[in-house]
Amino acid sequence: MIYLKVIIYLESVCDKMEQFDFESIGLDIEKTRLKARNNNIYLSDNQIEILKRYNIDYQKYNSISSLLFDIEEILNSGMGEDDLEILSNDIQEFNYYNNTNK
Repeated sequence: MIYLKVIIYLESVCDKMEQFDFESIGLDIEKTRLKARNNNIYLSDNQIEILKRYNIDYQKYNSISSLLFDIEEILNSGMGEDDLEILSNDIQEFNYYNNTNK
């Protein structure tokens, strides 16, 4: 009996998710999706906007490590804000899970 209640609950949650209008809350999923850029660095459109705010041209980097190094330099100088620190953490995490031999 409890399994039936759980299944009914999960079906109702799924129905609500399908009907939810993500655009109404300003969430543009396409802007958050990581894309391979011409220098083989994966960044989302939102991440590129943050980099532009700090005058960081991601296209001049040939590796994710060199991009991260410059981001960390800005953060260590005290000029970076929370958005740049979050971006740095996100890029580091992506780099770890995708480019590290485990």
